[in-house]
Amino acid sequence: MNTLSARALALLMVDWRGSGPAYLALADRIRLLILDGRIPLGTRLPAERELAAHLGLSRTTVSAAYAELRDTGYLASVRGSGSTARLPQDGTADDLLVDAPLDFSKASLPSLPAVAQAAQAAVERLPSFLGDSGFDPFGLLVLRRAIADRYTERGLPTDPEQLMITVGAQSAIHLVARTLLSRGDRAVVESPGYPHAFAALKAAGARLVPVAVTTDEGWDEAGLEQAFQRTSPTLAYLMPEFHNPTGRTMDDATRQRVLALAEREGTTVIVDETMTGLGLDGQTRVAPFPVTRNVVIIGSVGKSIWGGLRIGWVRAERELIQRMARTRFASDLGTPILEQLVVAELVPDYEQILAGRRAYLRQGRDHLAKRIRAQLPQWRMPHVEGGIVAWVNIGAPVSSQLALAARNEGLVIGAGPRFGLDGVFERFLRIPFGMPADQLDRGVDALAAAWATVTRHGARLPEADLAHVV
Repeated sequence: MNTLSARALALLMVDWRGSGPAYLALADRIRLLILDGRIPLGTRLPAERELAAHLGLSRTTVSAAYAELRDTGYLASVRGSGSTARLPQDGTADDLLVDAPLDFSKASLPSLPAVAQAAQAAVERLPSFLGDSGFDPFGLLVLRRAIADRYTERGLPTDPEQLMITVGAQSAIHLVARTLLSRGDRAVVESPGYPHAFAALKAAGARLVPVAVTTDEGWDEAGLEQAFQRTSPTLAYLMPEFHNPTGRTMDDATRQRVLALAEREGTTVIVDETMTGLGLDGQTRVAPFPVTRNVVIIGSVGKSIWGGLRIGWVRAERELIQRMARTRFASDLGTPILEQLVVAELVPDYEQILAGRRAYLRQGRDHLAKRIRAQLPQWRMPHVEGGIVAWVNIGAPVSSQLALAARNEGLVIGAGPRFGLDGVFERFLRIPFGMPADQLDRGVDALAAAWATVTRHGARLPEADLAHVV
């Protein structure tokens, strides 16, 4: 069982106090941390006395907060064993609504009709593969060839032996991390960034080194250089094209600088291409990240085709692919055959699929921007170059409070700190725009109602735009 220390929990409790009773504010923040996944289910929380000391509270306040969490189903306590995080099982929590809540916590797109057609064709092809064991760590040759051809067409010559098919991009990140990292190794990550990548790297024993990315300036080049020079990281995880959540794309000069730093320090760069091809302003497609022996590319169809197709891949040197195959058998025995056949049917039409997705997302981005300007003019939604989310500055350090209030309005959304480390980004909210217009309307309505609730209870608004402050 994982145990969360009082110090670690205190670091997650930035700006948690509200105008109401302290025990309720404390309970609300811990509940949000559980709902957001920043406190994993089953984690043992610190003892009441220890947490009280770190937060400068009385033990009575912490005891009351824990009692509130137990009553609403978010803690399970056993005498002598402490309290562990859980989710309500009996529907008693005040945020379990009669109607299914609208989920803005995931950056995803609805499926395409072509997926069903491809599935039918894949089923017809399946019998020819039934004579094999189905346990293959590398993936079907037919799919690896198709993906290799796409990389070659984009200017990166690739053969099937340089590819491994995985159960989505998340599995790919976990696998690369477990293969290359040892406990205590440093890993450079973007801040804000992809929280599931943070979790994968931490699970492999990494100590994360954040480097800032902003909607205005992109990557902090000086910060990148300092991070590499001071820590000699084993890995650097980057999303250089339509970064999640800022939407920024890394320019060629910065890419070359990252490569030089990585080669000098012996760092392996993991390039996440899950947003590649989703430019929204008709910009020229950028070439693949410059590849050397120390560059690993991760891709998937989860953001471009459908999240329900759990197919990702790793593009790397053959020797690393072989090492990953040996590591992989400790966790899974290969990627499902039928899903691979479905994606193999779709890859030849991938450019056409991307063109349709870009048009759809462009409408969603523009619609979201219009609604935010109309209903939440205090907020600043930057122009989003590409991808499927907007990193919105809400103008006050109340993102966690806002996310919790939004649940009472029927909207599930991740608070800004979910995309950073140690509780930063309370002034930001990641809002996806990959859903239909009516759902975007409902989402903005819920956010506007939640904002009114939060600000009515005393949140202080800044006098100037503080988009760069976290």
